Amino acid sequence: MIKIPDISFIIVNFNGIIHTRELLLSICKEISGLTYEVIVVDNGSSGNDYDLLVKEFPNFIHIRSDINLGFAGGNNIGIKSSAGRYLMLINNDTLIPDRSLPDLVKFMDDNPKVGAASPKILYLSPPNTIQFAGFTELSKYTLRNHGLGYNEPDSGQHNTPLKTAFIHGAAVIIRREVIEECGLMPEEYFLYYEEIDWSYRIREKGYELWYFPGTKIIHKESQSIGKNSCIKVFYMTRNRLLLAKRNRKGFVRTVAILYQLFVAIPINILSQMINLRFDLIKFTLKGAVDFFKT
Repeated sequence: MIKIPDISFIIVNFNGIIHTRELLLSICKEISGLTYEVIVVDNGSSGNDYDLLVKEFPNFIHIRSDINLGFAGGNNIGIKSSAGRYLMLINNDTLIPDRSLPDLVKFMDDNPKVGAASPKILYLSPPNTIQFAGFTELSKYTLRNHGLGYNEPDSGQHNTPLKTAFIHGAAVIIRREVIEECGLMPEEYFLYYEEIDWSYRIREKGYELWYFPGTKIIHKESQSIGKNSCIKVFYMTRNRLLLAKRNRKGFVRTVAILYQLFVAIPINILSQMINLRFDLIKFTLKGAVDFFKT
């Protein structure tokens, strides 16, 4: 009889073999007390990442896409090939620092109403600094929210599990049956905001989303894309508009889209002008224009 793994790790690699390798090594070192499988999806890397990872980690499942399908598309390939009771979607630029992951699985086992949960996420640099300890709701019109604990030194002030409005895309555990009910990650976004849209779908089905600080993940943040890159600015601009279109209705949706077009985006462009980032202005405008093609 084939035993179903407790957890399927799904890792998407795009030209990031150094970081992916470090994550895989941390999984090998730190995961115990669970049955698991690891699925590495190479998302159209331009080099020989796929071959090198297959050679070094032959016991893992390796899948290669000839083209970059985006964050959601790459993860969806892994989801379709997984067998675990739970799926752990985890960025390739993260590290598992200790052996606390079984506590997260037990939390899910003990709380069947929880559809998905994200652990405490700490930045690699500066060390012991919180990136994620939960999210507040997005405001109705401006689509703004607050990240609990963001940029705070971690001194245990966020060590109580709590409901969160949204999961964090860098690390999330989700029940298989939730995906069966809610569908795969929305691929329309390609990059950024897909986990927020997915969170809305999960909550609409009556499941709760939680932050679980008993498990920690270290995140290097934006290693594959880069901070303030043109690609990031393009998709952040486009996808805020797309999120409003898909998750607001009627008058509220109209106002939310108009706010992005005539308030948020002009403010961003002004900031980019002050900082002489004319390249970012170009991609901000491209993102807004591309929204109308979706």
